[in-house]
Amino acid sequence: MLSSFCGTWDQISSVNMEGYMIALGISLYVRKIVMRIKMKKVIEQQGDQYVIKTCSFFRNYTFSFTVDQWFEEFTQGVDNRHVKSLVTWDGKKLVCEQIGEKKNRGWTHWIEDDKLYLELYCEGEVCRQIFKKNVNE
Repeated sequence: MLSSFCGTWDQISSVNMEGYMIALGISLYVRKIVMRIKMKKVIEQQGDQYVIKTCSFFRNYTFSFTVDQWFEEFTQGVDNRHVKSLVTWDGKKLVCEQIGEKKNRGWTHWIEDDKLYLELYCEGEVCRQIFKKNVNE
């Protein structure tokens, strides 16, 4: 992983989060809360292991992985499903494929113009988020 990914990132924009959450089957109540909050991403590297934390006052979600190795993931706090995930590099993009009951599910992270971009996708819906590195890093 490029060291530029590591650090704390504050969300500055989000497009189509509700459409993405509908595709995941997330309840209206939870969708309304999530639509009102800004999230924070904390990305860390610990040897070959990478840890991505998504944090907010509502819920936190943490997972870890090694690039190019399949792992079992329980998306607790997101949509509470068991998926089999694989994170790989595609050029300078970190891409995750998630196999489970939802089709075409996964995400892509990349850095562009000092910002962290994230595309979350599921069953044809795509959410695009942009994060700016926390200046207190």
